[in-house]
Amino acid sequence: MRSFGGERELGRAELLDAPVHWPRPSVLDQGLGALEGIGPKTAEAAAAAGLRTVGDLLFHIPRRHRDLRIRQLGDLQPGETATVAVEVQGPQPRPFRKGRLRMVSVKVGDATGHVRATWFNQPWIASKLLPGTELLLTGKYSGKGFAIREWELVASADGEGAGDPEHPAQGTPDSPRQDPRPETMVPLHQATEAVRPSQIRDWAEQAIALAQNAIEGLPSNLRSRRHLAAIGDTLETVHFPKEEKDLGEARARLGFEELFLHQALLATRKRSHRTARPAPRFGEPGDLVARWLDSLPFEPTGDQLKAFDEIEADLDSGEPMQRLLMGEVGSGKTVVAVYSMLRALEAGYQAALMAPTETLAEQHAITLGKLLAGEPIPLALLTGSTPAPIRRQALNQLASGELGLILGTHALIEPAVRFARLGLVVVDEQHRFGVSQRRALDEKGVEGMAPHVLHMTATPIPRTLSLTAYGDLDTTALHELPAGRQPVTTKLVEEHQRGEAFEFLRRRLREGRQAFVVCPLVAESEKVAGKAAAVEAERLRHGELREFRVGLLHGQMPSAEKAEAMRAFAARETDVLVSTTVIEVGIDVGNATVMVIEGAERFGVSQLHQLRGRVGRGEHPSQCLLFAAEAGELAQKRLAAVASESDGFRLAEVDLELRGEGEILGTRQSGLPRFAVARLPEDGALLLEARQEVLELLRLHGSLADPALGPLLDAAHRRFGTGAADPIPL
Repeated sequence: MRSFGGERELGRAELLDAPVHWPRPSVLDQGLGALEGIGPKTAEAAAAAGLRTVGDLLFHIPRRHRDLRIRQLGDLQPGETATVAVEVQGPQPRPFRKGRLRMVSVKVGDATGHVRATWFNQPWIASKLLPGTELLLTGKYSGKGFAIREWELVASADGEGAGDPEHPAQGTPDSPRQDPRPETMVPLHQATEAVRPSQIRDWAEQAIALAQNAIEGLPSNLRSRRHLAAIGDTLETVHFPKEEKDLGEARARLGFEELFLHQALLATRKRSHRTARPAPRFGEPGDLVARWLDSLPFEPTGDQLKAFDEIEADLDSGEPMQRLLMGEVGSGKTVVAVYSMLRALEAGYQAALMAPTETLAEQHAITLGKLLAGEPIPLALLTGSTPAPIRRQALNQLASGELGLILGTHALIEPAVRFARLGLVVVDEQHRFGVSQRRALDEKGVEGMAPHVLHMTATPIPRTLSLTAYGDLDTTALHELPAGRQPVTTKLVEEHQRGEAFEFLRRRLREGRQAFVVCPLVAESEKVAGKAAAVEAERLRHGELREFRVGLLHGQMPSAEKAEAMRAFAARETDVLVSTTVIEVGIDVGNATVMVIEGAERFGVSQLHQLRGRVGRGEHPSQCLLFAAEAGELAQKRLAAVASESDGFRLAEVDLELRGEGEILGTRQSGLPRFAVARLPEDGALLLEARQEVLELLRLHGSLADPALGPLLDAAHRRFGTGAADPIPL
């Protein structure tokens, strides 16, 4: 055996003399009250910050470190940047303005002198600066004043946030009165109003002594091969490093382990679902699919043909398909979905397509009606607005097996909906459904069997994110656009160019084309700024577009009115459709060539890309005009990216870089991991390495539960939750 991180072989005597430590993970399950200086009140405040146990504290990784050699004011030279421990000596300040800056200034001092400390654009700080308040300040000394860059409240003059009265704090590592650590790399942990960084640092100082009880999630062979330190040593280093290079190595080691454990859970969950229940085998494609393919008025793209092949392998494997179909806007995801559903029908099973909104479900019904026009296949639409007689008929035919194809919304998962032989489910925009909703449809399959599931999303997802958010799914991406799709030119329009932009729109309308005008709101709101669709439609009818027919569509309209608005636009009975984002997916009007988006700064990159995908579907060149009234720096970057890039997958990478993995899908959804150390996309290469290691272990051991791999899954469950490796929820 080799010494860790080295090449020298250890002898038998050295191995026998080596100290043995048996970790006790239960020690880390203790509440924070086990630490000195934490009573019930402080423990409650810590719990609100997500710190309930000693283990939570150890894995609450510092957001960064700083050199905290405390200097005295009397020793500072003008122009020097330093950290000082001071007390507020002047009266409580009031914020004031100097030009565009909002400033707070107060006299502070230590035993060697005093100075005026100034904060910029942080007026709320004034309420904290009571006389006698102890502060830790880092900033630049000018000789006359101290410009604050960072600051920390050590002790408030009124006792607020100073810890539990029954267990007063025993001092903090940054306190000039007591500093048990000589190191200068001091951690700055994420804190809250009620729990100060100095408190968390003090608790971490105590908890580090228990770090050796953390479960080692990485198998020993893997750690040795990659020269990775033990988890206990790594935790101590990441909180209190002796040198900056040690900190970088510790963070990289923890980041790798975090990604590795998460990938291990996803692989286990994927395997568990596939082996929990068998799925129906559909056999070879038959005449129905062949006739349908021949009837299509276009040739499937290469990406679509590849998708057909991948789905074929899934449908005849005997294991339930769990495939995510990501499609560029207009790439033909619906054609792939219809192919899958027809395969179920010709094998004697039923198929269901579930969409998150009535508008999208209705659009799917129209699209499927066109795609299946040459085949006498009965299909039904089931939503919350379906009339009772039609609903009863559909339910009876589903239960008897007479109806093979059903489309709908959440109405499909109601208890009254029963299938005779459900074999395949298509879930569109699947991230907009909850876990329980997807599971409910899965449970409607044939008894003892799981239906095949094809998840679809019109949001291109970067590879690094797909491996974390959807790592338990097989993925298929459609990049190619069908022949005939026209490019869409996107332009940012300044407010002073509005008249020119609407003149351009009128020219297109006079040529016989149609247009969308998208607004961020349904109705005007006092709380939220932005144009409202209902108001804007009325204004345009009497304003810039008074010579044209203007329709209105939004999600709060009755179902019949929405259907009529879409029908009228598709039939060219209206020239312009003013809408909310309800037209984001599903609307297909080839004659629409102009997309106007009001309040574009309020939308995300993927949403803007999907909205402009509603035009360019016919033979005419198309344009997307983005109006942004009050775009901040981040919004400007998003809009510039949309205007300059037409590839949805490249845009998704830009979106990930701008917003991070937590927000790429619009809202943080359940199941999306919250990594403490790893960051995407920066750690994308590390993620791929971690995934490859997991796949290699599966190849060698068959299961990650193999005793030879140690407590790998136990560590993963502790890190990400015990439910993380349950069979995948549908």
